[in-house]
Amino acid sequence: MISPKAEIDPKAKIGKNVTIYPFAYIEADVEIGDDCVIYPYVSIMKGTKLGRGNQVFQNTVLGAVPQDFNYTGDDTELIIGDENIFRENVVINRATFKGGRTVLGNRNFLMEGVHVSHDTKIADGCVFGYGTKIAGDCDIEDYVIFSSSVIANPSVRVGRGAMIQSGCRFSKDVPPYIVAYDNPTKYGGPNNSILKLHNVSDKVQNHIANAYRLVFHGQTSVFDAVNQIKEQVPPGNEINHIIEFIENTKLGIISKI
Repeated sequence: MISPKAEIDPKAKIGKNVTIYPFAYIEADVEIGDDCVIYPYVSIMKGTKLGRGNQVFQNTVLGAVPQDFNYTGDDTELIIGDENIFRENVVINRATFKGGRTVLGNRNFLMEGVHVSHDTKIADGCVFGYGTKIAGDCDIEDYVIFSSSVIANPSVRVGRGAMIQSGCRFSKDVPPYIVAYDNPTKYGGPNNSILKLHNVSDKVQNHIANAYRLVFHGQTSVFDAVNQIKEQVPPGNEINHIIEFIENTKLGIISKI
């Protein structure tokens, strides 16, 4: 299952039932979990740890040196969970400073040409379209969808179940369960498709719509809108998460329509 034409450092740890095609390059201090498939011309650099069942397609680079002028050669990590798919020409940088980690969770799908920069955290079940670029120190929650050619600028947060439409470039946080579109990136309504997919009831979907009506269509500040949500919208997991996400923003959230 491992081609003799692959270049693998003897100190790398390779799990069971791993397939490694010719001309793959794997450095020391790399761990590859069971049932992974590594296609030709993949480079997996030191500090990278992959879980089980990942597929890594041609010309992808995992654990690349950070593209950050603050990087001085520290030993840092890229931690990847299970059952992710990395299509061709994906690049993911490890963290910048000693002890730091770039992290991807489980069952994410990264299409051709995606770049994830240093110290970014990505949760589970996300999809990143062709040519998407994610800057350093971003935080992306579960089930987020980026369409093609999206650019997420440094340190932004994207909430659970949000969808970013093609070509968006954003420098502020995108709250959970919404669709974002255009440049400058704007609120485009609740992401009802993902809410239905995850069996969120119509009643709760209405609560989410009401909460965002207060935030994006009200005549008050975002701070006051959050207080109105607490007073007027019945609490629940989704509503509580919206409140927490907005209250914890440091960059502010994307603009109103």
